[in-house]
Amino acid sequence: MLSIFLSGGILMWIILAASIIALTIIIERFWTLRPLRIAPRDLLPKVWAMVKANKHDTKAIKALKQDSQLGYVLAAGLANAKHGREVMKDSMDEATNHVQHLLEKYLSTLGTIAAIAPLLGLLGTVLGMIEVFSVIVQQGTGDASALAGGISQALVTTAAGLSVAIPALVFHRALARRVDEILLVIDQDSTKLLDAMFSDKQVNGQESAS
Repeated sequence: MLSIFLSGGILMWIILAASIIALTIIIERFWTLRPLRIAPRDLLPKVWAMVKANKHDTKAIKALKQDSQLGYVLAAGLANAKHGREVMKDSMDEATNHVQHLLEKYLSTLGTIAAIAPLLGLLGTVLGMIEVFSVIVQQGTGDASALAGGISQALVTTAAGLSVAIPALVFHRALARRVDEILLVIDQDSTKLLDAMFSDKQVNGQESAS
């Protein structure tokens, strides 16, 4: 196995480094992007109960902000709820954009690896074929062992590049999909809180007027 790896030349070390980086990102992102950790399903009812009890003071909002990414978004809305519906909505949208940036961390790197790994393999193929033709020019085609090095480099680097690129692309799309699903939940919960707060205020205002 080591001899096969070494036959691919210096590009194999670059492909190996890319594979280690990709694997590290995949493990880290799957661990970090746990939906129930980022957007706990029982958080919105707790927040609404806190709002109904009029306990959403500065201390409670600060604790909510540190609870999770969903808590961060809801806390941003509650902190600006007194300024009206639009300000609260804009605050939650801005917080959601910040959360999206954090959730998509390292995904661009993983996508880049998925894109360049097959190109590195192709480069190895080209270099290998150049070596083959150089040997042919110098020694002819009679010595198969002399041609083996270039052919080996051409085939090994191509296979290695594809072996890294295919899983990287699959996991990149899976992680991007997970981020989209989490952001959808956050958007739905923030909208529910926004609608509940201001529909409740509207009802209370109508009752006071009557």
